[in-house]
Order: sequence, then structure tokens, then C-alpha cells
Amino acid sequence: MNKILLIYTGGTIGMMQDAKLGTLRPFNFKHLTKQVPELSRFNLELHSVSFKKPIDSSNMHPRVWIELAEIIETNYNTYDGFVVLHGSDTMAYTASALSFMLENLSKPVILTGSQLPIGIIRTDGKENLITAIEIASAKNKEGKALVPEVAIYFEYELFRGNRTLKYNSEHFDAFQSPNYPVLAEAGVQIIYNNNSIGKASAKKLSVHKNLDNDIVVLNLFPGISKKITEAVLSISGIKSVVLHSFGAGNAPTDDWFINLLKQAIDKGLIIYNVTQCLEGRVIQGKYETSSQLQKIGVISGEDITLEAAVTKLMFLLGQKLPSSKIKNLLSQNLRGEITLVK
Repeated sequence: MNKILLIYTGGTIGMMQDAKLGTLRPFNFKHLTKQVPELSRFNLELHSVSFKKPIDSSNMHPRVWIELAEIIETNYNTYDGFVVLHGSDTMAYTASALSFMLENLSKPVILTGSQLPIGIIRTDGKENLITAIEIASAKNKEGKALVPEVAIYFEYELFRGNRTLKYNSEHFDAFQSPNYPVLAEAGVQIIYNNNSIGKASAKKLSVHKNLDNDIVVLNLFPGISKKITEAVLSISGIKSVVLHSFGAGNAPTDDWFINLLKQAIDKGLIIYNVTQCLEGRVIQGKYETSSQLQKIGVISGEDITLEAAVTKLMFLLGQKLPSSKIKNLLSQNLRGEITLVK
């Protein structure tokens, strides 16, 4: 019998309405089957653990990712899969972070949540939870996990975690994976896209717990000023900048802008170019407005999401690697987060 560990961090899905006050409050996950009686029909052992103090996902922090990774590490040999209940606002960041932290993963880590609390009649939480558990326990004919990677399940679709972004705050289909195919679609049956699902590692799980969040996102917009750009690049202690650029990785060509970036790079700052477009990729050198970036040493983020770029940098900086090594790894596909074009 498969064993699945349900980890509740916080978020809308774990709420129920107080009948007297009308307010939302977390429910006791020890009594989960009372809220979702369908779970008792699964032919598996389902255990749960909750954070002592559930957090809103807007308060998500690298220390929480470390706590999550430690829970998975401690229980890795006991369970066949893990389902993480999480607020939707920063779910893509957490999924991306875990994908880098859990190296050599061979078991499913499925994140899910909901737009409406599980205690509300019209909740989307029940279906998300039930199907996420089914996916986390699914195995092939050889008894191996069907989805041995960190993924997000939401509104009938399963996405690679570090390829996912939240694009809608009102609809049930809140997530998209613009640059990578869905891993599975849930209808009458769950149809798995096996060609897109990562392969299980034969190596022992290695959990990385050092993250460095001394980074900043410089979001470009028409008319961005020299004083603002200079202020961001000169922040004391920062080690890397995500340059959130236009289109295919384009940026202003003003001499002051290029010079400021070059000076920062010469001082050791790592600058990672990520497009603001939800779909498509950075192609440095395609236009004049990005050729200078390539010449001064800005690293192309290819088709990586902002969420994956931020957490990949935290992960690599946390390894205390030489700057040249980090730059090299930023250009590599470590956990399926980017598509390299030959």
C-alpha cells in the first residue's frame, strides 16, 4: 500500500468558515477525512503534518523552503510521495526553489492549493487535493513513480514546478506553463505526458539547505532613470541582479545604462537577463538593444521564468561557488527549468 505524506504550510485550501463568526480559520488536518470523505476511498496510507503556525504564502521565505525540504528529507524513505498544500500567490516560487534544493529526486513532490477554502461549498480545493494525492501515488508497471519531480497541480492540469507561474487571481485555472508542456491532464482519466516528465534519479537524494537571498530584481520600464538604476545596482551586499527586460531580452541602449551595468559586473555582480514576456525567450544579440548586454557579460536566462530565476540564483549563491562557476551554471539546464537551443 502506497504511503503519502500531506504537508500543510498554510493558504486558502486549509481554511474553513466559522459558522458563528463567518470568518475563515485553519482546520485541523488530523480530521481531514471529515472535510474530504472521498479520501477514505483511496487504497493508500495518508498521513499529514502541519506547520505549527500556518503562514499566508505572501509571507513565504527561504527559511520556510528549508523547513519544507527538511520535512521531505526526514520522511523520504518512509513515503512514496509528498503533497504540499500551499497558498497560490507564491506557489511557483516554492515549487521552483524545491526543484533546485531536492537534487536526485525520484519521488513526486506535488504542490497544490485552491482559490476558495476547502470549507466553502463551491471550493476547488477538494478536486485539487484528491487528484494531487492520486498523482503523488501513481506508479508505472515497474513500481516506479510516474512523476518523480516537483510539480504543481491546479484545475485539472499538472505543471513542472519550475516552469510555472500564477497568471490569474480570480479564476480556478490560476496557473500556466507557457514555455513547457503540461505533465498531465485530469479528465475522466489522468493522461500523463510521459515524454515531458523528468526521469527518476538513481542516485541518493541530496538536499541543499543553504540559500542566499542577497539578490534584487531590476524591472525595466520606459523612462527608467539613471538615479534609480544606479541606486539599485549599488545596494550594499547584493550579489546578483535579475534584469527583467523587454521582449527577447532587450534593454535601453543609453550609454549611462550600459556603463552602469558594466561597472557592476566588473565589481563582481552577476546580472541575469529574464524577459518580462510570459511566453518566449531571451535571445541576446538578436536586436541591437540586447547586443551590448551580451558584450559586457550579462547572462541570458533563455526561457526561464522569473520565479525560477530568482530561486536558482538563491540556490547557486548559497553553494558559495566562484562567480565564474555560478555564471556557467546559470546558463545550464539543472532541473528542467530552461530549454537550451542548440
